[in-house]
Amino acid sequence: MWKLEIADGGNNPYIYSTNNFVGRQIWEFDPDYGIPEERAEVEAACENYWKNRFQVRPSSDLLWRMQFLKEKRFKQTIRQVKVENEEEITYETATTAMRRAAHFFSALQASDGHWPAENAGPLFLLPPLVSNVSIYHGHLETVFPEEYSKEMLRFIYCHQNEDGGWGLHVEAHSNMHCTVLNYVCMRILGEGPDGGKDNACSRGRKWILDHGGAVSIPTWGKAWLSILGLFDWTGCKSMPPEFWLLPSFLPLQPAKMWCYFRLVYMPMSYLYGKRFVAPITPLILQLREELHTQPYNEINWKKVRHLCAKEDLYFPHLLIQDLVWDSIYIFTEPFLTHWPFNKLRKKALEITMKHIHYEDENSRYIDIACVEKVLCMLACWVEDPYGDYFKKHLSRLPDYIWIGEDGIKMQTFGSQLWDTSLGLEALLACKLTDEIGPTLMKGHDYLNKSQVRDNPPGDFRSMYRHICKGSWTFSDQDQGWQVSDCTAEGLKCCLLLSVMPPEIVGGKIEPERLYDAINVLLSLQSKNGGISAWEPAGTSKWLELLNPSELFEDVFIEQQYVECTASAIDALVLFKKLHPGHRKQEIENFIRKAVQYFEDIQRPDGSWYGNWGICITYATWFALRGLAAAGKTYHNCLAVRKAANFLLKLQLDDGGWGESYLSCLAKKFTPLEGNRSNLVQTAWTLMGLIHSGLVERDPTPLHRAAKLLINSQKEDGDFPQQEIAGASLRTCMIHYPNYRNIYPLWALAEYRQRVPLP
Repeated sequence: MWKLEIADGGNNPYIYSTNNFVGRQIWEFDPDYGIPEERAEVEAACENYWKNRFQVRPSSDLLWRMQFLKEKRFKQTIRQVKVENEEEITYETATTAMRRAAHFFSALQASDGHWPAENAGPLFLLPPLVSNVSIYHGHLETVFPEEYSKEMLRFIYCHQNEDGGWGLHVEAHSNMHCTVLNYVCMRILGEGPDGGKDNACSRGRKWILDHGGAVSIPTWGKAWLSILGLFDWTGCKSMPPEFWLLPSFLPLQPAKMWCYFRLVYMPMSYLYGKRFVAPITPLILQLREELHTQPYNEINWKKVRHLCAKEDLYFPHLLIQDLVWDSIYIFTEPFLTHWPFNKLRKKALEITMKHIHYEDENSRYIDIACVEKVLCMLACWVEDPYGDYFKKHLSRLPDYIWIGEDGIKMQTFGSQLWDTSLGLEALLACKLTDEIGPTLMKGHDYLNKSQVRDNPPGDFRSMYRHICKGSWTFSDQDQGWQVSDCTAEGLKCCLLLSVMPPEIVGGKIEPERLYDAINVLLSLQSKNGGISAWEPAGTSKWLELLNPSELFEDVFIEQQYVECTASAIDALVLFKKLHPGHRKQEIENFIRKAVQYFEDIQRPDGSWYGNWGICITYATWFALRGLAAAGKTYHNCLAVRKAANFLLKLQLDDGGWGESYLSCLAKKFTPLEGNRSNLVQTAWTLMGLIHSGLVERDPTPLHRAAKLLINSQKEDGDFPQQEIAGASLRTCMIHYPNYRNIYPLWALAEYRQRVPLP
C-alpha cells in the first residue's frame, strides 16, 4: 500500500538539504502497510475514479487525505448546515459552515506544518521521465519497480480521451504531442502494440496514424523523439549550445530568456550539440514502424522540421521565424561539427554543462521544474553515467512522483509553500485562534523554516540568477527559486502572525528577514508598474516572436503578471503599516505604480486576464484584492466599478460563477459547458465583490454565492472536486486539489466577517 512520507531524506548518501527536508513529500510503497479494509477503500476510490473519469477529469487527490485523516482519527463533530430556498443565511449558519471547513482543512496539515497535494495536470510530464530512465542501463526496473509501473499505466489509461488520444492536460482535446509521448511510454512500460486497458495502445496508435503520424509532433516532441532514436535531429529546429557563448548585448543571449525556457533549452542544447541518441533496441525499431506512416529510413527529415499537427498548433510561427531557425542550422551546423570549428562546439558544451551543474547544485538536484529536471539528469548521465552528478539526480526523483486515485503522475514541482501560505491566510481570516491555534503554530514554523536564507553562491549573476535571499519558493526551500507571489503571500502570513500572541502561534520572524523579502519584491517591479514572477522583466517583447514552441505562448521572455502584482501590493501595504520606517518612500512608489498598472491593462469589459489560474475570474479577484489593499473603492476608482459590474453580469442562477479553461486560450471569458458553477471560482468572485465594496451597495449577490458554498459542503467538511482551476503558458492547465478547501473556506470567512448577517 502507498504511504506519503513527510520531511524524509532517507538514507541515500547522495541527497542533501538546506533545512532538514522540511516541506519534502515523497511516496513510498510498503507491502505491509494498511489493513485489508484500508486497501479495499483505496481500490474502491481508484475504481470510482475510472468509472467517472469523463465527468470530473482532475482527481480528488484522495489517497494521502485518507491516510492523514485515519492517522489523526479525524471525525467531523460539527453539525452540517443547509440553507433552504427562501431562508436567510444567519451569522450562526455561516460560522458553522466555516468552522466545519476549517477543522477539516486543519486535519490535512502535515507534521512539518505544510499542506501536501498534487500539483500536476499536464500529460506530457510523465512520459519523458519514464523514457529517459529507460535509457539508463538497467535503471528502469530499479527506479520504477512493478508497483510504480502499474500505477503509471493506470494514470495513462485514466486520461486517454474517448477518441483514443491524449490531451495537453487532463481536460484538453487530444493532440499529437501527448498522444505520441504516452503511447511510447506505455510500450516502454511493457504493453504490447495491441495491449493496455480498453485497447489503449491500438486506439492511441490509430489516432496518431489517422492524424499524419509522429512527424507532425511539435518542436519539443521532435527533440524528445530524437533522443530516443524515433526521430532524427536534422528534423529538429537548431538548438546550438554556442548560444551560451554569445555576449550579453545580443538578443538571443540566454540571459534574456524566461528562466523556464532558458533552463529547458540549456540541457536540450547540450544534447543537441552532442547529437545524443539512446541505444537502438528492438523496441525502438518496432516503434519506428508503429509511429510513422512511411518507412523510417525514407522520411525526409528536413522537410518535416516545421510540420505541426493542427491539434497542437496554438502559437503559429511566422515565415520569418522559420527562416531564422533554418538559417541558424544551415550556416552553423556544417561548420561547428567539423575541424577546426568543432573546437568551438567543444567549448560551448563545456560552458553549457557548467551552467547545468550550477543549476543542479543550487536546487539540490530538484531543478526549477520537472521538464528541466529530466533533461538535466539525462545530460549528466550522458556526461558520465557513473558519476556523482547523475546519482544525485536519481536521489531526487521521488520529489516529483505523486499518486492519486488515478495513478502515478509527475508533479510540476510541488506547490507546498503556495498552498500553505494561502491556506494559512484562509484560516487566519476565520478568527478561530482558540480552536486551531496548533495548526497556526505549525504553519508558522513551516514558513519560518522555508524562507530562502541566502543568494546563490559565487558570481550568480553571471550564471543568469537573480537575488533570492529572503524569498519563498513555490515548493520548498531546497528548490531555491524565488517567486514573487509566493514571497508576497509568505510575507503577508508572517506579518499577520507577528501581531498574534507568540504562545499561540510561535515567535515572530526577525525584522531583517522581512526586509530581505521586501528587497526581493521591490527588485521585481517593471517600469510599467507590474511585477514579474521569477526575474526582472525588461527584455524587448518582439523577442517573443522567436518562441520556437507551437504549443505554448509567452514562454520566451519574462513578463508582468496581474496576480503577482496584486499579491505584492497586499503584502507591502501590511508591511508599511507594521514597519513604517523601512523603505517607506520606495514602497509607496511601488504601490502607486502597481495601481496604475492595473488601471492601464484592465480590459474594456472591466476584467483582467489571468496567467496562473482560470482565468478571467481569477485575475479579476486578484486585481480587486490588490486595489482594495491600496485604498481603491467603488466610489473613488473607475477600475473597481468596471470590474464589479463585469463580475455581477456573470452570476448564474444558482448564485455561483463558472469559467472554462478555454478562456485561457481564447483570452476572453468562456463559461463552463451547460453554464455550470464552479465552487473555487465562485469563492474567488465572492471575495472580489466583497473587496469592491458590494456589501454597502447590494449584498444580495453575496448571499446567493455564500448559499451555494454552504449547501455544497460535504458531510465531513470537505468540498467536492470539480473542474481544473490552475493555468500556465496559456494552454497548459494545472491541478490544485487543495483549492477546493482553501478558497471556499476563505470566502466564507470573509463573508461572515464583512457582510452583516442576522
